[in-house]
Amino acid sequence: MSKSPKSTKTPAGENAAPDMPLIVSSDHLATEGGWQFSEFEYGLIIAYNAFSRWMVRCMGAVGFHDFNPLDVLVLHNVNHRGRAKRLADVAFVLNVEDQHTVNYSLKKLFKAGLVESEKRGKEMFYSTTQTGQEACTEYGRLRELCLISPATLSNVDKDEISHTAKVLRSSSGLYGQASRAAASL
Repeated sequence: MSKSPKSTKTPAGENAAPDMPLIVSSDHLATEGGWQFSEFEYGLIIAYNAFSRWMVRCMGAVGFHDFNPLDVLVLHNVNHRGRAKRLADVAFVLNVEDQHTVNYSLKKLFKAGLVESEKRGKEMFYSTTQTGQEACTEYGRLRELCLISPATLSNVDKDEISHTAKVLRSSSGLYGQASRAAASL
């Protein structure tokens, strides 16, 4: 947590940080012109870590304990819509730049009997096995029980959740462009 400067107007007319403590991960990044991004980034950090912990623990409750968050995401993506997918497609949809990490997840899932592969021409396609489909179904059941039902009972604003998802998707474009710009420096 950091103390930010009093709210003022910058030369460009932007509001500076409010006169109250901000919850940011790095005070030196909470500049007057972009303190909102520092708040957003801290929110991303803690949300991602909580989501990662949730995925791993839910998968463990299903009976599969040796998976990391990317493994779980890959499994659900491969299972999505019941269509076989190529490694490149899975990496693209999950916005994972290093395809070798997705390939490693696919190998782990294959070894666990959750996905299978089929060669079509020069391409390898992956789909979930019956066991993989059952694991995804059970994960979904536990998700309803442990996450969705309590959220509904606590009157979480689902429209706000949907809006936040849209903000996250559009922000990923900003960070993607920024990463390309930084790579060219």
